[in-house]
Amino acid sequence: MQKTLRFFRKFWAVAIALLVLPASAQRAQTVATPAAALTAQTTAFLQQYVNKEGKVNYAAIQRDPDQLEALLYTIAEFDAPHAAAADQYAFYLNAYNVLVIGDIVRNYPLKSVQDMPGFFNKTLHRVGGEQLTLDQLETDKLRKIYDDPRLHFALVCGTQSCPRLNRTAYVGAELFVQLNNQAKFALADPAYVKVNPNAKLVQLPEIFKWYEADFSASGKTGVLYVNQFRKEKGAYVPTWFAVEYYPYNWSLNDQAGQ
Repeated sequence: MQKTLRFFRKFWAVAIALLVLPASAQRAQTVATPAAALTAQTTAFLQQYVNKEGKVNYAAIQRDPDQLEALLYTIAEFDAPHAAAADQYAFYLNAYNVLVIGDIVRNYPLKSVQDMPGFFNKTLHRVGGEQLTLDQLETDKLRKIYDDPRLHFALVCGTQSCPRLNRTAYVGAELFVQLNNQAKFALADPAYVKVNPNAKLVQLPEIFKWYEADFSASGKTGVLYVNQFRKEKGAYVPTWFAVEYYPYNWSLNDQAGQ
């Protein structure tokens, strides 16, 4: 009986989510592939609850969770193994970001994801028909397969030190450009890459230390990697500057804290 009730609750959540999509998105879904339909659903959700600074309105989602529940249900049942490779990549990036929001909303209010024991490595989520933790999703479905350090600027774990959460879902056909743009945006942000010309010092986020092997596989690490995305005049970071890693800020990327 409980399973039946859960099924109908999710069914109606999906129906409600489709109603809140723009008419153009609804028309597109009549002919769209499952990947395209999920992309439209994800973008509608992000644009509803994420502002231009990448902050999330967790309180508003918690008050009206139907759109989130519908999206989580679609993510859970998405046929990832039969999707094209680029669509799989985009799916897992989007799924990670939405699952983070979902877990935060379930435990909201809170100050940090660290207030949820096992948030990264114990809590299981249904993703594309599998049960995965966030760490397994990041490592087994993304890092091990795509060997692409740019994904570290696309995955947003709900903290102030993460890159800005994009308000548009990642799309398989546009993924190369989207990931490049996301890396450029993050690495040109003076709050993310902190350059002090007077002290001849550059401070990098700790992900460059935690995932050094990922960046090494690309052939460039640290400042050399950063400079690939800072080619505008005056943005280049001198390679002789000393490098430090500033402490990670685990505070929630919450609109309520702005």
